[in-house]
Amino acid sequence: MLKFERFVPGSDELEWVRVWNEVYGKRWDNSPMTVRQFRALEKAPDFEAEEMFIAMLDGKPVGIVRAHAHREEKKGFVINFAVRPKFRGQGIEQEIAKKALEELKKKGMKTVQSSVDSNEESLIHMWEDLGFKLARKFSMMTADLATLPSGIGENSEVELKPLRKDSDEDLKILNWLQNESFKEHFNWRPNLLESTTYFVRKDPFFKTQEWVFAMLNGKHVGYVGTGIVESYNKARNAKVGWITSIGVLKSYRQTGIGTKLILQGMNLLKRMGMTTAMLAVDDWNVTKAIQLYEKVGFKVARKEIAYEKDLGTI
Repeated sequence: MLKFERFVPGSDELEWVRVWNEVYGKRWDNSPMTVRQFRALEKAPDFEAEEMFIAMLDGKPVGIVRAHAHREEKKGFVINFAVRPKFRGQGIEQEIAKKALEELKKKGMKTVQSSVDSNEESLIHMWEDLGFKLARKFSMMTADLATLPSGIGENSEVELKPLRKDSDEDLKILNWLQNESFKEHFNWRPNLLESTTYFVRKDPFFKTQEWVFAMLNGKHVGYVGTGIVESYNKARNAKVGWITSIGVLKSYRQTGIGTKLILQGMNLLKRMGMTTAMLAVDDWNVTKAIQLYEKVGFKVARKEIAYEKDLGTI
């Protein structure tokens, strides 16, 4: 009989990481996570252990899930949904999904969202059978850094200014730019300054980061962040870097600033010895960002599908 145990910090990290690694650690755009890295994540401002559950069968962990609630907007998210491969197809996926939905409904959520790799047909059918509808599509994109384009419309007036990671003022500006640049986007909610600070200074995966501000007439109008996950490159014998985030204030878009920033991010990664850049993007982004990324050489490597459901119907 399947039983659910609420995650206990200081006790359940190893079990959680083992299940996560069996499902997500083997994906080409991820690498196995260590218990030390996970314990560092527990110190993040948005970490909430009470949202996390481990599914046990005959005393052994077979799956994990996080039922994350945004109380202000009454919207819940099913995150880190994972079932160990050898236990799939036995109805465990459905039981874990229902557990997450029940938890979110208890917390007063009105809608719920989950996402799945476009190749996971069985999970897609499961969410659809549970009444979920397509809400969004996302792309994981990669670009070869061997030869980078230039003269493709990048703004020539904007100045680039490195972010000082030890400067509280610079982190406040970055946090403000992130929120202003993304407030029209799908699933946007204010990013706390504490979260921005944690990611830039303490993230256990992106230990190597470089951030750049776009300055126009003395004003901060955009930014780009790059990062390298050394553990990924070691595990995959790769030289991959990420464009972790990029944003331009609405009134300054369509002026070549985004092009300038993305090329700067790619150049930064190349200077650090990377041969490939990766990023994730909302296909239906209001800024049509995917077109910018395609212009500078990014190509779609994987698709993620987001589904939503009205919790009032369960």
